[in-house]
Amino acid sequence: MPTITHPPLHHQQVILLSGLSGAGKSVALRALEDLGYYCMDNLPAPLLGDAVSMLDRDGYPRVAIAVDARSAHNLLSLPEKVLELKAAGLDVRCLFLEATDDTIVRRYSESRRSHPLSNGALTVAECIAMEREMLAEVRELAHCIDTSGMSAAKLRLWVREFIAVDAAKVTLIFESFGFKHGIPLDADFVFDARCLPNPYYDPALRPLTGMDQPVADFLMRQPSVGPYLTHILGFLERWLPEFERDQRSYVTVAIGCTGGQHRSVYLAEELRRHFSRSRQVLLRHREQHGH
Repeated sequence: MPTITHPPLHHQQVILLSGLSGAGKSVALRALEDLGYYCMDNLPAPLLGDAVSMLDRDGYPRVAIAVDARSAHNLLSLPEKVLELKAAGLDVRCLFLEATDDTIVRRYSESRRSHPLSNGALTVAECIAMEREMLAEVRELAHCIDTSGMSAAKLRLWVREFIAVDAAKVTLIFESFGFKHGIPLDADFVFDARCLPNPYYDPALRPLTGMDQPVADFLMRQPSVGPYLTHILGFLERWLPEFERDQRSYVTVAIGCTGGQHRSVYLAEELRRHFSRSRQVLLRHREQHGH
């Protein structure tokens, strides 16, 4: 994991946290607070600039502010406010948390809480659909993390990685996953490795992962794996410069196999090894505990 370096006192860093209700914003905000950020929740978007200026004057160099659908009537002004802060020279990073509808419905059922947009007439599913539409423009500003099936500990880890990277550079994120658990909502590109030979069917390799050398050795011996990896590398080398010219801060490349244990993990590791020589890279294994 990257080493966390905080900005000097004269350079304020602002983390703008948003996302769907039930997607884990409270966990993320607490993680940022533990990392030394002054945190504000449910701030109306028009007050963003004033709040940041006030906290800067009061000596808070690291600030995390949550803005979401609870301030629905103010959300339209949020993109403009973010651009104003960036134009003023602040290090502003936007993080958006989301999850599948089924995940959010289950979380609300388990917590027995009502959705913030519920008026007594709407179902949770209807509230989620309304909230996705309301937050669509906010999502476009941000780096997205899909928290479906994610533990609180893993979300805290990914938040730490998010703030550790150099925001002035494009961050390339490689994420392995298992198709049987669903495609990550936060992926910009998805590659399907299920066409490759599966180490799962070798009893000696079944309990291992793509991070283990015996699995890597097995896959390197397969005639189809090398060309598949080469084609992904060529595609990304060709199109990543276009994303950089478009001033994208984060590009997430998801690689899936059946369970997210062997093939996708191996390919994500190899892609990280290749691109880390020339770019800022994060590696995430969604189905692996602690990664």
